[in-house]
Amino acid sequence: MFKKILIANRGEIACRIIRACRELGIKTVAIHSEVDRESMHVKFADQTVCVGQASAFESYLNIPSIIAAAEISGANAIHPGYGFLTENAYFAEVCEACGLKFIGPSKESIEQMGDKIAAIEFMKKSGVPVVPGSDGPVNSDDPKIFAVAKKIGYPVIVKATAGGGGKGMRIVVSEETLQDSIVMAQIEAKAAFGNPDVYIERYIKEPHHVEFQILGDKYGKIVYLPERDCSIQRKHQKLVEESPSPLINETLRKKMGKTAKNAAEAVKYVTVGTVEFLVDKKGNFYFMEMNTRIQVEHPVTEMVTGIDLVKEQIKLAAGEKLSVSSEKIKILGHAIECRINAEDPDRDFIPSPGTIGRLFLPGGCGIRVDTHVYSGYTIPPFYDSLIAKIISFGSDREEAIIRMQRALGEVEIEGIKNTSSLHSKIMANEKFRKGGVSTNFLTKYIFGR
Repeated sequence: MFKKILIANRGEIACRIIRACRELGIKTVAIHSEVDRESMHVKFADQTVCVGQASAFESYLNIPSIIAAAEISGANAIHPGYGFLTENAYFAEVCEACGLKFIGPSKESIEQMGDKIAAIEFMKKSGVPVVPGSDGPVNSDDPKIFAVAKKIGYPVIVKATAGGGGKGMRIVVSEETLQDSIVMAQIEAKAAFGNPDVYIERYIKEPHHVEFQILGDKYGKIVYLPERDCSIQRKHQKLVEESPSPLINETLRKKMGKTAKNAAEAVKYVTVGTVEFLVDKKGNFYFMEMNTRIQVEHPVTEMVTGIDLVKEQIKLAAGEKLSVSSEKIKILGHAIECRINAEDPDRDFIPSPGTIGRLFLPGGCGIRVDTHVYSGYTIPPFYDSLIAKIISFGSDREEAIIRMQRALGEVEIEGIKNTSSLHSKIMANEKFRKGGVSTNFLTKYIFGR
């Protein structure tokens, strides 16, 4: 087992990793930017190293500074968390070259799944169902794009090949706007990922977003855990997640779970990851992408299985064998996660950085809160707006919803705008309470657009 782990991240996920390390008896090193000196993860860690200025490019994306921090602190492994350098194959390669264990999959697996076009083609060859789309990147000045889109069938969606978080995406309903949509998606993709390549695929109307957590060890054993439903989104970014999905029955669960396992086996996957699917109205499902990291929404899976995924991730990276099998994993109840962001939902989710005044976060039976904020903490404007995750657990979905409603009613966060009131509206919505909502839920049933 590792003696000391450097956490190449910040915020609530850094705190989450530190807690897992403490339970495993592992020392931790927290890196931070100049503006994150007072962040909770810095206060929690055994050692701290400042790696640069406020900009993520000068700190949390600064590979030479992070490697130097690991070396001077005596760390023998690096945990990337999620976001930042998590799915950067070069970073994984540099870690290994410097004698530091990268707590994640191999650089080969990251490379295979990091480019969406390559991943889709690989999955297609492996027999995993995929959404019909272009054979590779497309350009706005190529006259063949009209024939490609027509063959796929409108509406289509333009996506960045290196995409994520809803960046570099445009829905196109007719050929009149196809070229302009490709240009805009390319500009956005270049700014967000440094890669302007985009591709086209069929746009599935009102799909459900369902994903499967997978775990793999270096001995070739791979298991899948119960699914998560992530259909409630804004701008293609998740807001609410739950497990199990109210849409999925046991037959479909086994079918999708085995498909996720096959996808992971195809890339010889090791450690923790997620295979994401789109599910249409008829119950057909299609591979969307594979995330080669721990997910923001991992707590709902932990709550319904009793498995600590971050500890498992560390153990698997250390070379330990998987101790569980898919057949023996039971769904113990129902869990829901609400992401509390420092954003104003009444003003198109504009970020709301600033200093937190009075703060009260909920507790009680069946409630878990993962956060890095406290009264007096200043939320910087440079990073992701996630400030807390409230997770409710119940014996069934109804109890989980009731507990979440109670928890959200207890939230007090003064000094900044946040999304807790929006989540209260979601929990009270009749359509949500019936279950099985699609990705257009927020637009159609909350904002009425």
